[in-house]
Amino acid sequence: MLTSPNALLWRGLLAVAVGVVAVAWPEITIGAFVILFAVYAFLAAATDGARAFSSDRVGPVFGWLLLALLSVAAGVVALAWPGITALALTIWIGAWALATGAMEIALAFRRGETPGHRAQFVLSGLLSVALAFVLFVRPDIGAVSLATVFGLFTLFYGTTVIVVSFQERRLLKDTRGAGPTGA
Repeated sequence: MLTSPNALLWRGLLAVAVGVVAVAWPEITIGAFVILFAVYAFLAAATDGARAFSSDRVGPVFGWLLLALLSVAAGVVALAWPGITALALTIWIGAWALATGAMEIALAFRRGETPGHRAQFVLSGLLSVALAFVLFVRPDIGAVSLATVFGLFTLFYGTTVIVVSFQERRLLKDTRGAGPTGA
């Protein structure tokens, strides 16, 4: 079973690996994002289509079939016009970065956070909000630039999570070693 420090360490290592790939090969990264979105849309269409035929009423059948058709259309658009898809993904990533950054900044002020954790949450949160701002103000920044910025962000995020995992590991070791003493 993964403990909190181990889960953080693996999350950080994965983020660093994704960041390295995104910085080294930004064109491949954005192409992978577009293809991944298309695959997701086609899988959603298949599951929605299956749901349509598992219903015994007409209303849900029509609704699920409509959702399936919309998902197929989204997948086709993603593959036929990857530029438009990349722009839409840029806006989506900006919204994700804004929500994540706001949450991280809020988490920094929870009771009981150590100064190191608080600083990590605030710095990561501010970086996420800054990324969102750039993507919203200049969505024409380009998919290649987004992949590079995403890679740099992911490298920073992964590194800070790895540092926090070692801090957590040390904290757990200290609390286990400071058990109750017998009288």
